[in-house]
Amino acid sequence: MVDAPGTPPRTRPGVVTVSSWLLILVAVIQVLSLIVTLSTLGTIRDVLKDAYAGTSAEQAGDFAYVASLGGAVLSLLLAVGLVVLALLNNRGKNASRITTWVLGGVLLCCTGGGLLNGVSGGLTGGGSTNGDLPSGEEIQRRLQDALPSWYGPVSLLLGLISLLALLTALILLALPKANEFFRKPKTAWEPPVPGAAYPGYPATPGYPTTPGYPATPGQPADPAYPPAPGQPPAPGSGERREGEPPSGS
Repeated sequence: MVDAPGTPPRTRPGVVTVSSWLLILVAVIQVLSLIVTLSTLGTIRDVLKDAYAGTSAEQAGDFAYVASLGGAVLSLLLAVGLVVLALLNNRGKNASRITTWVLGGVLLCCTGGGLLNGVSGGLTGGGSTNGDLPSGEEIQRRLQDALPSWYGPVSLLLGLISLLALLTALILLALPKANEFFRKPKTAWEPPVPGAAYPGYPATPGYPTTPGYPATPGQPADPAYPPAPGQPPAPGSGERREGEPPSGS
């Protein structure tokens, strides 16, 4: 991991690494669940259309089909988002950790609700009827007869693994070692090196040299201040020494 200049290097703790891998595992499970759903989507639509044919909810099969497609797209987006959050968490981005908690909490509720729904009766729930609509038990029986035998156990297993992995990942991100890793690093203080020379300050323009002292090299002498007796004139001042022939002679 690359830190800003002047900051001490940070080492990613194992709890953050394990949490990121668990998030990637949840993303993979989302994709697998999407494949399972798409493989049985047509069968579910046909069963619902036959069950609700000639009733006031005759379009229930088409509505369920569209809703399932929308859920499939959402599952794919969630999978991509979990992978991105896992990579950002590995880099110590605290904003991604907060986003992981928010998104993970919503996903926990959805996954837990789906598991409870599957255990309690699937898509249709109880056995009460409403007017000319078929009972939930009747629709559930038709779905069980039409769907493959592996559909229910596989869906339940994937949902359970996803729930446990996501819950563990969120807990690991809240541990003290993870808090230290996501805390904003402080700039390291570097003491001055003994004996180091400080850069000199250039002469302030507009101020003449002190009378009696030669001009600083690189700074022109002010003609209003002649050199003191016994001091050579500064180069470029235009004055000549005693006994020196005038220039140009």
